[in-house]
Amino acid sequence: MTTLLGCIADDFTGATDLAGLLARSGVQVSLRIGIPDTPPRDTAPFEVIALKCRTAPVAAAVSDCRAALSWLQAAGASRFFWKYCSTFDSTPEGNIGPVAEALMDDLGCAQTIYCPAFPENGRAIFMGNLFVGRQPLAESPMKDHPLTPMRDSNLMRLLDPQVTRPVGLVDRLTVARGAVAIRDALARLGQEGVAHVVVDAVADEDLDAIAESCRDMPLMTGGSAVAMPLPALYRADGALAADAPRMETPVLPRAAVILSGSCSAMTNAQVAAYRDTGAPALRLDPLELADHGHQQALDWLSAQDLDKAPLIYATAEPDSVRAAQDRLGRARAGEIVEEALAACAMAARDRGARRFVVAGGETSGAVTQALGVDRLDIGREIAPGVPWTFCETGGHRIALTLKSGNFGAPTFFTDALEAL
Repeated sequence: MTTLLGCIADDFTGATDLAGLLARSGVQVSLRIGIPDTPPRDTAPFEVIALKCRTAPVAAAVSDCRAALSWLQAAGASRFFWKYCSTFDSTPEGNIGPVAEALMDDLGCAQTIYCPAFPENGRAIFMGNLFVGRQPLAESPMKDHPLTPMRDSNLMRLLDPQVTRPVGLVDRLTVARGAVAIRDALARLGQEGVAHVVVDAVADEDLDAIAESCRDMPLMTGGSAVAMPLPALYRADGALAADAPRMETPVLPRAAVILSGSCSAMTNAQVAAYRDTGAPALRLDPLELADHGHQQALDWLSAQDLDKAPLIYATAEPDSVRAAQDRLGRARAGEIVEEALAACAMAARDRGARRFVVAGGETSGAVTQALGVDRLDIGREIAPGVPWTFCETGGHRIALTLKSGNFGAPTFFTDALEAL
């Protein structure tokens, strides 16, 4: 089938977040791990390409996103979405703004919007400032993120050094007046030469109005939630057929493993809650991995009953993460953990695990690469923005969920297993 909407996500968990929300429509959603190396075929109405470019060098991120855009255009997509984290994870150099400008250039697009709001998960934008729950972004745990510490809550100030064209705002007062008012405000800003427009949103009805006003833009950007209304709008427009293909959930064996590399505050709570259930759990220490390798973790895993869904985690508090980074270097500390968790994923698969719960964007990328996964079919959500997905690896059909660090309730790991 010809693709209608083509999406590019800057990490794996963000891609599954977006794909899961689009799949709420019941329409088939296909997620590609990396840029496919073959021409488009057997495509879904909604295609999402998951890249690993959130913290990549700017030039590499731009190049990868442009290549993804070209593949999606070849698949027939006429509308596009650039998806980044709902906490706007980036540095003054990028990569959110530079990628958006590059995609705009390739599409001949004079203006786009930025809306990372996700009210259902506690992300709101008011007067251009991003809130995480009741905390401004710069006062939330994101201020201590090991790769992209967010020390400013104002999205316009964050975006301005990343782009070459003017930045503006459509504020909540305008958004509250509905889609026509938003469209008029965007047109006025466009006449003033404003290319990059942050749009406030504090509630789901704001996202509905924003999506309605922007659905015909060649390019929209933001968190996943602003894309969620698009399928219904496309149906109403007749762009999406009423009989578009749907996803079917396979039945899989019980054996499972949980792999957690995220060090977010929520993932720390999720690890603690799962350990409290009495489930088998092993903590990975980057310093010990650097000195002794990960064979000890593989030996531990080989002794576990996979029907009890053992947990292997490197999740830790910020002080512990910084100590490892100080000794090993920021990049190497992360790589060591990713390598160990990826090796555990392959070992678990070979022992019969068919359900994989993975926490953390970088960890998700490492695990999917190790398993040789290049396409995921999107199933039911476990939590807002976190679906179960289904794929092939090593000749086996498996279920895989890739969770962004900050998403889900403290009981997420148990919730995920119960959902299947």
